Amino acid sequence: MRAGDTGCPGKRRAGEGCRVTRIAIDSWALAKRFRYQGTYVYAQQLMTEFRRLAAARNDVSISLFAPPEASNDANTFSEGQGFQVVRSPALANERKWRLFGARRAAAEVHADLIFAPTVSSLPIGRIPMVSTIHDVTPLVMPSHASHLTLIMRSVMRWVAKGSRFIITDSACSKSDLLRLYGIPESKVAVVYLGYDKAIFHERAADGEAKNQLLERLGLRGRAYIVHHGTIQPRKNLKRLIQAYRLMMTRNTSLDVDLVLAGNKGWGHQETMEAAGNKAGERGRVIFPGILENPDLAMLLRGAALAVIPSLYEGFCLPMVESMACGTPTIASSSSCLPEISGEALRYFDPTSIEEMATQMERALTDSGLASELRTRGIARARVFDWARCAEQTLDLILNVAN
Repeated sequence: MRAGDTGCPGKRRAGEGCRVTRIAIDSWALAKRFRYQGTYVYAQQLMTEFRRLAAARNDVSISLFAPPEASNDANTFSEGQGFQVVRSPALANERKWRLFGARRAAAEVHADLIFAPTVSSLPIGRIPMVSTIHDVTPLVMPSHASHLTLIMRSVMRWVAKGSRFIITDSACSKSDLLRLYGIPESKVAVVYLGYDKAIFHERAADGEAKNQLLERLGLRGRAYIVHHGTIQPRKNLKRLIQAYRLMMTRNTSLDVDLVLAGNKGWGHQETMEAAGNKAGERGRVIFPGILENPDLAMLLRGAALAVIPSLYEGFCLPMVESMACGTPTIASSSSCLPEISGEALRYFDPTSIEEMATQMERALTDSGLASELRTRGIARARVFDWARCAEQTLDLILNVAN
C-alpha cells in the first residue's frame, strides 16, 4: 500500500467494506488565549479543511473535542458528515487534560488515533498519537519565563519521544528534532503550512477603508516599514529598531516610520524601551497592537518594506503573509527563513545591526530591487496552501493509523 492509500479508493456507502479510521483531535491549541498565535491559526485552518475532507470521503471519522464553556474555539465548528464536535468537561482542566484527559476522551469515542496540532497532551496509553511539533523554540530560543520554559521542554521531550509519528513545519525544524532528540528520521515528516489567500493577497485594498486604517494609526500620507508578530526577544525587534535608527541617521533623505504590529509577549519590555524616541531623532516607532487580519493585510499592502529579523522560526507565517501581499520583504538568514522563502528574498545576519540597516536602505532606495522582491515574494507565497497542508497531514495520520 503506497503512502496516503487507506485501502478505500472511492466514495462508498457505509457498510460496503471500507474501514473507517476514527481520529480524535486534541483541541488545546484552539483555546481563545492563543487566537493570535501561529499554532492557533494552524489548528483552526486544519479543522476547517478536515471537515471538508471528511465530508468528501467515507474512510475517516473525526471527533474534535470541545469544552462545555466558550473558552475554546472548537465550539465554533459545526458538525458535518464524518466530523463531530464532542463536548468533554475534562478539557476545562488543562493539567488533567494534558496528563490523562485527552486519552480518556479519545477512548470514549473509540478512537484509533489521537492527533495533537501542537505540543499539548502527553502520549501515554494504548491509543497512538500523531503530534505536530512546529519548532524547538523552548530549547533553542525560549519565549516564556524560565519556569514555563522548563515545563515546555519536559512536555516537548515526552511528546517527541512518545508520539507514534511527528509532523513539523520545515526541513530546518525536522533537522533540529532529529539532532536534539535522537529520534529516527522515518518518524518525522515535513508538511508546509498555508495562509489565508482570501485575505492576504496583492490586490489593491478598498481606498476608503485603507485611508481610515492609516488615519487611525497615524500613518496617513506616511511611508512606513512593517513587521507583524508577537513582540518578544526571539523576534529580534530591538536590533530592528537600532538598525532603523542607524539607517535614518545615515540617509537623511529617507522619511519613513517603523510599524511593529502585534501583541506584547514575554520579554517585550526591552523592545518598548529601545523604541523610545529621543530628542532630534527622525522617524517614529509605532506599536498599533493586535490588528484583525483584514486590517493587517491592508497595512502590509501599503508598506514600503517588510522586515523579518527573527533569530529563530519554525515556519514564519508573517513572512509568507507579507510576501503574499506583494510587500517587498527582506529577512534574517537564520533557521528556516531562507528555506520557506525559497531564497527569493534578500537576507542579513540577524545579529548585525549594520548589515540589517544596509539591506533595509537598499530595498527602500532601489526601485528595481523592490520590484524584484515583490514579484518573487508573490510567486513563492503561492506555493503554500492550507488545503494541501490538510490533505498531506490527513494522509500521514491515516498511514499511521492503518
